[in-house]
Amino acid sequence: MTEQTAPASWPVADFDPVRRLAVLAATVPGAALHQAVVDAPFDRVWAVAADLEGALPHWLPDIRTVRPSADGTEALVVGHSRLRARFDIELRPGWCLMQSRFVLGGMAAHPEDDGTTRFAFLGAFRFPAIGLLATVLRPATAPLGERSLRRFEALVREAHG
Repeated sequence: MTEQTAPASWPVADFDPVRRLAVLAATVPGAALHQAVVDAPFDRVWAVAADLEGALPHWLPDIRTVRPSADGTEALVVGHSRLRARFDIELRPGWCLMQSRFVLGGMAAHPEDDGTTRFAFLGAFRFPAIGLLATVLRPATAPLGERSLRRFEALVREAHG
């Protein structure tokens, strides 16, 4: 099979990582997406976000430890309730997607023209009938997401002065 290219007159949809994460959140039943503009350059923001082992447990309250594999494609995540899950990880600058059997998590960042960085994270459960529970879970988790964003912003400030 040969690869075909679209005619030059066709529109092209090229999304930055934050918009791509928003599209993912819109297509996953029950996903909660939280966004903020962080007053720091992209490199500083992403250094904290990509530190899954060191930083993630400090800004996401239900995570106690993250132990990445040697190649960084998996991690064992342990929650404060002692629940454990093995996550597959896709991590590159501005994009992180983590999936376990029952949980989907993601982070994305994109530099803004004014030197700030748009940052977003999502969380979703992956099990049948989650769509039925989404209307109940989303309002209940919204304050938790906002507090997590504030903790993340504080970590960026602390880590880089």
